[in-house]
Amino acid sequence: MKSKELRRKVREMSAEELAAKEHDLRENLFKLSFQHGIHRLENTATLRNLRRDIARVLTAKNAGQGR
Repeated sequence: MKSKELRRKVREMSAEELAAKEHDLRENLFKLSFQHGIHRLENTATLRNLRRDIARVLTAKNAGQGR
C-alpha cells in the first residue's frame, strides 16, 4: 500500500480499526522477518516499509485521530 493511501485511510479509522491494522502489520512484519532469517527476500525494502506503516498507525493512535 502506498504511503499516501495509508495516511488518508489512517486518518479516517476508529481506535478499534487502528488497533486491528497495527496487529495485522506487526503480524506481516514478523512473518517477513522470519522468512528473511531463513532465506533471502526478493525485496527487503518491504521490511522497512512495514515498520514505517506501523509507525504511521502508532502516530495516529497517539495523536488521538482514531476516535
